[in-house]
Amino acid sequence: MSFIESMNTRYTTKKYNSTKKITEEDKERLKEILRLSPSSINSQPWKFTFVSNQEVRNKLAEVSWLNKSKVQDCDTVVVFNRINDLDLFEAQIERELPKGAVDYYKEFIKPLPEAKIKAWFDKQVYLALGILLSACAEMGIDSTPMEGIEPENYDIILNNKTYASIVAVAIGYRDEADTNQPSKNPKSRIAINTIIETI
Repeated sequence: MSFIESMNTRYTTKKYNSTKKITEEDKERLKEILRLSPSSINSQPWKFTFVSNQEVRNKLAEVSWLNKSKVQDCDTVVVFNRINDLDLFEAQIERELPKGAVDYYKEFIKPLPEAKIKAWFDKQVYLALGILLSACAEMGIDSTPMEGIEPENYDIILNNKTYASIVAVAIGYRDEADTNQPSKNPKSRIAINTIIETI
């Protein structure tokens, strides 16, 4: 299947088959794919938490608003976290990145208010989100990106201390009764000549 075909068939899954599981091999592939995600200056201000444990997912489901059944019935919830401790982040880049990247951060990002620095971190996390959704489509794994969660309560349940939950993705396999799949609810996108400009 080509990548365009994968993107045509992927959709936001609304109902999961709780009995169909992702192989451990595929989960490990997704973890490595996330590790390889791009970020500005290779900053990597993130952590990805794979939650397959049913008891923990049930707790997360209670603080996931309209996404409760997805969190309960999917195979795994991947929680995307941004680093929340600026000192920890600075120590990380001093250790991991070349001088040019560190200097860029110190000159252009560090002088910003803390809220704007963390917003910059969030943008990097969303790059990784797109990578995961694309990888799942390519691997034939269904997915549901979810901003409809209570991040502070996710942090409590997952014992996040130096990171903050931003967004979560349910992954697994669709229930055949899911009415949102493209065969029952055709994909709708704005016409290409409206959103793409060629100069």
